[in-house]
Amino acid sequence: MESSLILPSVVLLIGLALLVWSSDIFIDGAASISLHMKISPLVIGVVVLGFGTSMPEIVVAVLAALDGSPGLAIGNAVGSNIANIALVLGVAALIAPIVVKSSILKRELPILLAISLGAYALVLDGELGVMDGIILVVALILTMTWMIKANKAIDPSDPLATETLEEVGDAPELTQKKSIIYLIGGLIVLMISAKMMVWGAVDIAQTFGIPEVVIGLTIIAIGTSLPELAAAIAAVRKNEADLMIGNIVGSNLFNILAVLAVPALLAPSVLEPEILSIDMPVMLGFTLILLLFALPIKGKAVINTPKGLLLTFGFVAYLVMLYLRTTSA
Repeated sequence: MESSLILPSVVLLIGLALLVWSSDIFIDGAASISLHMKISPLVIGVVVLGFGTSMPEIVVAVLAALDGSPGLAIGNAVGSNIANIALVLGVAALIAPIVVKSSILKRELPILLAISLGAYALVLDGELGVMDGIILVVALILTMTWMIKANKAIDPSDPLATETLEEVGDAPELTQKKSIIYLIGGLIVLMISAKMMVWGAVDIAQTFGIPEVVIGLTIIAIGTSLPELAAAIAAVRKNEADLMIGNIVGSNLFNILAVLAVPALLAPSVLEPEILSIDMPVMLGFTLILLLFALPIKGKAVINTPKGLLLTFGFVAYLVMLYLRTTSA
């Protein structure tokens, strides 16, 4: 059995490394093309940074669904949202306290919780079907429209606006031709690396008899959250806390509305019971914790070291629970 695991494990790890690298290339190309098209940097911040950091999850979901592994795609969407809050935000808070100042974030966080609850209500019947996918896509269009309008109308002095403008301004200056090469090349490598990850993950799951959804919740979810983790660490070092949380909120919204819609539309399926009874409630719990952490106390909202420890410990505890779940099955 050990020798049969070598190839899929190597392919999975190489695919993971290529996925992280190509995600950065894709985002740089998309941001540069948007600037050449004279699109507002604040709109770029919502669409390109939010959508771009979710591209690994979206591509993995499409390929997993087409390969007949919708559980992998569903686990990836839910697991990535858990990892984004508990792992990414938790680790970032351990590096430095995170002060939430932006007014728009305090509006987006309740929307994220409401959409997460709505998605959970959609699948309480135990199925993720085509109609569910259509509802998610419509909600995605409405949410993106609102976010773009809200960002256009945001006060220029708002910390999120300032940090977004600085981040977009720091993007590499690429010619239009090079921007297109980055965008298309990054997307192609993303697709290849995602295919490698899906193949490796499914092979490992079948070898050990682990449900595909658990692989999606763990290896794939953590892997596709690495771009968010890298961006979060960079943001904390540059004192861009609001931008970092904005990216997490945007990524989680895309994961629910876009990534979860993919298996619904391409491979309608019955959900694993544990997704409904354990994993989605855990995702909702962490989303609620993020909202509570972002509420101002004595005039400001600070996600400090103790809160970072709580999030990180919660993520480790969740992984332990998943391990016990698979070993007892």
